[in-house]
Amino acid sequence: MTDIRELQTPALLVDRSVFDSNLQLMSQAHPGHRLRPHVKAHKTTELARRQAALGHDTFTCATIREVEGMAAAGLGNDLLLANEVLDMRRLGQLVESGARVTVAVDSDVIVEAAVAGGVREVVVDVNVGLPRCGCAPEDAGRLADLARSRGLAVRGVMGYEGHAMVITDLDERRKVVEECMTKLLTAHADVGGDIVSAGGTGTYTVNTWANEIQAGSYALMDTAYAALPDLPFGHALSVLGTVISTTAPTAGIPGWAVADVGLKSLGMDHGNPTIPGGAVWFCSDEHTTWQPEEFSDVSIGDRVRVLPAHVDPTVALHEQMYVVDGDTVVDEWAVDLRGW
Repeated sequence: MTDIRELQTPALLVDRSVFDSNLQLMSQAHPGHRLRPHVKAHKTTELARRQAALGHDTFTCATIREVEGMAAAGLGNDLLLANEVLDMRRLGQLVESGARVTVAVDSDVIVEAAVAGGVREVVVDVNVGLPRCGCAPEDAGRLADLARSRGLAVRGVMGYEGHAMVITDLDERRKVVEECMTKLLTAHADVGGDIVSAGGTGTYTVNTWANEIQAGSYALMDTAYAALPDLPFGHALSVLGTVISTTAPTAGIPGWAVADVGLKSLGMDHGNPTIPGGAVWFCSDEHTTWQPEEFSDVSIGDRVRVLPAHVDPTVALHEQMYVVDGDTVVDEWAVDLRGW
């Protein structure tokens, strides 16, 4: 077995025990098809296999590449592309090969793209308050009728309350989610179908209206979600770095250290990462500069685990995950769903 000190850094680590605990906790909260895990958070079919083994064998995807990779790995039982795409020919080929692929539609143009691409099943994507994709709730029924008239099966609706995900106050988060889901259920009454798909890691406990939750980050976690006091999931994911430089404290100036983990190995859209036992000052292309709580405890060559603020774009920057038990590498998973 390999020790983490033998790895080339930066390297993506997954703590096996924390990861297993995270999956078990979500499985207890949302067993079976109550959860449709979002693979965009981890982009790794080996990780998805472990979700499927716990009964979560329907999946949410964000890209055509993710759908293709999941189908190729034998995980194409029920894949939802929760995103609008205009060229669906590759998805149609998957359908012809036996995968079940459902796509989100929010306009006449996207409906026609589904028909042209050979996709047979859709959900109507409804704007429930996040200004991104999604049709107006009052237009959902008309769009569903158009889809059916063009020979598509309409499985239901989806809506993403992303703006509610990291509201710290639980009561306020629940209130916003209820407002969003009221819009989605109104649309569902006009659309029909079995699916009401919504939610994420931040709202999985309070969204009691959707019948499937699209959580993904819970499996690995990041510091943005960890800031919510009610989430039980632990930090399974870290980016392993090596201390490559230190500057000793001088009169009136604290000492600092530099690790070889930077913008090219971290998703930074949610802010700086965290290094336990220190305060991160800033990140640059290949470096994270931080002030250790005890400068004397840090030496050049030490390994540090850097906790990303946003798991999804962090994972997308790496080619593999190293599964660890303590400091021992026990498995290696390819991040094989990267790309488009």
